[in-house]
Amino acid sequence: MAVSAASILRHLLRQINHKPQDQPNTLKCRTKAILDHLKSGRLQQAVSVLFASPEPFPFSLYAHLFGICADRKAVVEARKLESHLVTFSPLPPVFLLNRAIETYGKCLCVDDARELFDEMPERDGGSWNAMITAYARNGFQEKALCLFSEMNREGIVPNEISFASVLGSCGVVLELGLSRQVHAMVVKYGYCKNVILGSSLVDVYGKCGVISDARRMFDEIENPTDVSWNVIVRRYFEIGDGKEAVFMFFKMFREDVRPLSFTFSTALVACSSMSALKEGMQIHGVVVKINFERDKVISSSLINMYVKCGKLESARMVFDQLDSKDLISWTAIMSGYAMSGRIREARELFNMMPEQNIISWNAMLAGYTRLFQWEDALEFILLMRRTTKDIDHVTLMLILNVCAGLSDVEMGKQVHGFIYRHGFFSNIFVGNALLDMYGKCGTLNSARVWFYQLSEGRDTVSWNALLTSYAQHHRSEQAMTFFSDMQWESKPSKFIFGTLLAACGNIFALNHGKQIHGFMIRNGYELNLVIRGALVGMYCKCRCVSYALLIFKEADSRDVILWNIMIFGLCHNGKGRELLELIGSMEKEGVKPDHVTFHGILLACVCVHEAELGKLYFNLMSNDYSITPRMEHYECMIELYARCGCMEELEKFIKSMPFEPTVAMFTRVFDACKKHGAVRFGEWVAEQHNQLNPSTPLGFELDDRRKIRWTADR
Repeated sequence: MAVSAASILRHLLRQINHKPQDQPNTLKCRTKAILDHLKSGRLQQAVSVLFASPEPFPFSLYAHLFGICADRKAVVEARKLESHLVTFSPLPPVFLLNRAIETYGKCLCVDDARELFDEMPERDGGSWNAMITAYARNGFQEKALCLFSEMNREGIVPNEISFASVLGSCGVVLELGLSRQVHAMVVKYGYCKNVILGSSLVDVYGKCGVISDARRMFDEIENPTDVSWNVIVRRYFEIGDGKEAVFMFFKMFREDVRPLSFTFSTALVACSSMSALKEGMQIHGVVVKINFERDKVISSSLINMYVKCGKLESARMVFDQLDSKDLISWTAIMSGYAMSGRIREARELFNMMPEQNIISWNAMLAGYTRLFQWEDALEFILLMRRTTKDIDHVTLMLILNVCAGLSDVEMGKQVHGFIYRHGFFSNIFVGNALLDMYGKCGTLNSARVWFYQLSEGRDTVSWNALLTSYAQHHRSEQAMTFFSDMQWESKPSKFIFGTLLAACGNIFALNHGKQIHGFMIRNGYELNLVIRGALVGMYCKCRCVSYALLIFKEADSRDVILWNIMIFGLCHNGKGRELLELIGSMEKEGVKPDHVTFHGILLACVCVHEAELGKLYFNLMSNDYSITPRMEHYECMIELYARCGCMEELEKFIKSMPFEPTVAMFTRVFDACKKHGAVRFGEWVAEQHNQLNPSTPLGFELDDRRKIRWTADR
């Protein structure tokens, strides 16, 4: 342990039988030897010379050595220095001990720093600052805050260093209340005009989600630096306000402040999140103007921005213009091609990369999974395992996705074993991917067992994966039971309700569906288009069309998907006339119908026997909306003409089809010919059918002909 190491060194030094103190000339020689070693970069030898000396050296030399140990993170040498100092200097100056604490903090040895801090016979404000900073620097934010509180109780007045460390710790642990108290102290002790502390307050308020306070604090800074601007741009982006982040970025130029490279990167990522191509191109222009295009961080952000905005060729141009391409830029352009569906070119780029890391392997694998190319993805996984030993939680999630896509539960179980052996089972993202894999492979018992093994680690995503698995495998009643259990443990996410409402529709559980609808209203969930579509679908399946129409009409805006759900819901409930009356509103709202919409409209025409109207809509598809009719549209028209007895129209229609009618189509037309007495047409249909399907021939029997003739005579 660090504590015992420093103590042992001091103990050893005390056990040495010291010779009489060296003469001044000897001390000078040793000091010169130490300095010579330092000039040659031999820190270890320099400290060894000091450690072997039985007398103290000038305090300035100790301070110089502590600084070098901190820069090089040489903790062993730092311990030797501290041991020599406290052994041969009965009362070392406080500033040197503070320097030792700072060194231990920079060397990631907080225990050594705290031991020395506790043993100091006297401390000053610098001692407290050094220890607080050591805690904050090494991720012990709670201890840093506790020590700051203790410092105040001791009556030690904090300075700007203390405040900066404490505010940084508050930002990490999101301690908003204490941040406000520290803010008050900053004002009280006269540091309110300190730009560094002002920027720290902007940072902590932004991290704690009170962006209005962060902006107000930023506006109070008299002369914000480039760091201050970087903080406010970053915090706006992190709360999802990309528009304001980009606005603040451009405002920097009006204030004559040149952005940092990281500020450029943040602004470009904000443009990516909003698909703001125009603003992204303007930032690109600024990058070129101030000669930042060679910056690797900015160039990679430019590539990602163009990819996210759908301008892959522009991204490739930025990449090709780079003088030196590093791993980040290679990965960015390769990932762009993969995510854009141009998987072949992405693989070519991947193979051309001078080196690959786990991120580039994952990006390529994600491209295969995104396009559902499961076999290619599996082949790539095998190549990856042969080539590199690197693997992380993202890799495992993608591999589990491939197992689910291939429905290969045995391979999924092997991955499960790997997860256990290599300690990934505690990662909730991997756990949820494993749960999703078992569910999609249909092994619901394994999914349920693993779900319970997640125990306290599971989250809303875990519940959603389990509910979806049961609902998709027609175990809707169990899905509803799990939803009831979920409410004791976790607040449902809005994504779960679509799955649950579909489950209610599948088992015609109207009461359960109404309860979920009421639950969402009581708990303030937004009824967006997706949820409204699920509600309309559920009510239609449960034969409650009036509720479905009410939900549909209450929507502030309706897209083509919501319209299609309503159209088919009315069709399946035999409300063809109501559908045809409603469809006029779709055109008034400016919603462009698609092939699904026309399929529903034609079904409605079949339902109400409107042959002429059906013909009108069928022709509208290609003439007005440039939609090529599909198989289902031709089937609807055949059914419509057959039901309405329009045999001449049916004959013209089936003989003018752009493809050969199917056996099912010929069978339906032949039945219509028998019913309506179209013998000549029926014989032609039977002939065509029999050529396609000679095993079950069609034809008019003698009784059929007599019946048709008798019907015609009447």
